Amino acid sequence: MNLFAILSNIRLPDILDILFISIVSYQFYIWFWGTKAFKAIIGIVLLSGVFILAKSWGLFLTTWVFQILWQVFVILLIILFQKEIRQMLERFNPLKTFGFKHRLTADGWVPAFSNWAFDVAKKRIGVIIVFERMDLVFDLITKGIAMECDPQPEILNSIFYKESPLHDGASIISHGKILKTSCYLPLTAREDLPQEWGTRHRAALGLTEQCDAWVMIVSEERGEVSFAVDNDMRKIKDEKELSSLLEDAVLEFKEADIDVKEKIKSWFTRRYQIKAAVFALVFIMWLAFAGQQNFEKKIDLPLNFRNIPTGLVVSLPAEPKISITCRGLRKDVSLLNENNIITFIDLFSARIGKSSYTITTGNLILPNDRIHIVHITPSRMELILEESLEAKESHIDTQ
Repeated sequence: MNLFAILSNIRLPDILDILFISIVSYQFYIWFWGTKAFKAIIGIVLLSGVFILAKSWGLFLTTWVFQILWQVFVILLIILFQKEIRQMLERFNPLKTFGFKHRLTADGWVPAFSNWAFDVAKKRIGVIIVFERMDLVFDLITKGIAMECDPQPEILNSIFYKESPLHDGASIISHGKILKTSCYLPLTAREDLPQEWGTRHRAALGLTEQCDAWVMIVSEERGEVSFAVDNDMRKIKDEKELSSLLEDAVLEFKEADIDVKEKIKSWFTRRYQIKAAVFALVFIMWLAFAGQQNFEKKIDLPLNFRNIPTGLVVSLPAEPKISITCRGLRKDVSLLNENNIITFIDLFSARIGKSSYTITTGNLILPNDRIHIVHITPSRMELILEESLEAKESHIDTQ
């Protein structure tokens, strides 16, 4: 397969195809990162690479085994990771894409909540609170006691007081209401975390790895208030900073006032290494499969003449050309050019004057029989033949 020929014939639909799959693949990476299904996806990618190599190298038995077991393998993955897949599908919200975003108001409880958070930090009371945003967190947590009330300091004190039976675990705040308490969160598997971080910090990061929730932690040992956001941990300095973060968490999808150029620049620069790697993998996969794609190509060719009678020349057209549209596998059609296609009209029986010739596939010789001619333009060619200059001079000398 001539990769250079394929690349030289790449078109706008191909570019859009690569970009679309790259964006979808990157989004899948972000959605599944940190979940149990992520390692399985990496395994699928590696197995897909083995299958592509086996098929390209002609390994019949390996290719046959992959084709037989692939469907069973996919069904098995769906059964094993149905929770992660359901969570991923819930994140795909068309309303969010078209701008129908749910917004909430803080209802005045944020300042009191911030005061309470730093008050319990001074008292060295451990706290972990999850602020649900777009992604649903109930599939990611275990146990928990259902309740529905405002996050007022009195209620929070009764939950996180050290002697309270509800203090062990996290509370879930959604739409400005406490919906569950005493919940257990998934722990992160990261090994690069500071040693002083306890279970609360690992649980907070573990949840933010799997969804877009924001998690507030009050350290019982150090009396610090922190926020886990986008797989990162931020230490909160004062109540004002906490109130600002809480308003961003409660008022869902509160966007900064930045222009379109900044948004586009941010999209390309944020996690650019991962995006570049995903694009490279998709591009390599496209090259691997592009050769088997049905492809059409239009080529302009000079029209040649054979067996011109002695003493005659074609006067018009001066430089005859035809256009042909070819169809076949991309690996074959992309190699076509005017140097490996022969065009001809046999003028053995031609006479002086105007003649008309039909151009068909019989007037073309292609590199192989896997390529088919779809259309020829023009389908008829008007030729004017006249005596050559040598023939005219010969007649004058004779006279």
